[in-house]
Amino acid sequence: MDTKDIILELRTKRGLSQEELAEKVFVTRQAVSRWENGETTPNTETLMLLSKLFDVSINTLLGSPRQLICQCCGMPLDDVSISRETDGFFNEEYCKWCYADGEYMYHDMDDLIEVCVNNMACEHFPSEQARSYMRDLLPKLNYWKNQTNLEGAAAFEAFKKQLIEEINALHIDGMPKLEKLNALVGGYINMEYPLPNRNKVKFLDDSATYLGNQLESELENGRCFGIAANADFILVCTYEENGENPELVVYKKR
Repeated sequence: MDTKDIILELRTKRGLSQEELAEKVFVTRQAVSRWENGETTPNTETLMLLSKLFDVSINTLLGSPRQLICQCCGMPLDDVSISRETDGFFNEEYCKWCYADGEYMYHDMDDLIEVCVNNMACEHFPSEQARSYMRDLLPKLNYWKNQTNLEGAAAFEAFKKQLIEEINALHIDGMPKLEKLNALVGGYINMEYPLPNRNKVKFLDDSATYLGNQLESELENGRCFGIAANADFILVCTYEENGENPELVVYKKR
């Protein structure tokens, strides 16, 4: 689709008139009319406002002329997986697993490779083949070529180390020692926990990114510990295969 048709479709879906859309992005109704007639295209600043308003990337607004891939892990990007800045605007360079809340989540290439291999490996793409593929791909991506992105690595690694120490200090029965934390998007780990009154509650934000891991229980066969943490809290739970029967173990403010 062309930009003119995309803007018209998005505006119509939101139930906005041309005048109402114009007010939201600080232009005239005539400007909106010209976009939808194909006479002009919004400038960069206005595209950013439209992107945030309609919750789509600028690439989508322009008819997807580029095949976006994360410049940290190489993952193909769409409007669901693209990262955001702290002000809510899309960052079309990275996926939401590699860049979240204004922070780069990976500073060690080997750590990222192992996370990717665990998600990519299968019968037709064994671990060693996936590992070799990632070792060849990552050095070609802008994040790893641009060393200035890694300047905050020491501080971030220190933060992760502190979290690991705090979690291990909880001495939870049956939970193995935590050695590593990975970036996890809330929507994939946001379980519902039963309350004594039979209601259920979620503690995470689906759109936020947390540091976490999964560890097999040393006491209960077939049950795992799930960990999610950030600067504000530590959450530890247990669950069975595919997240069945979750139970909250610890929710602790930091």
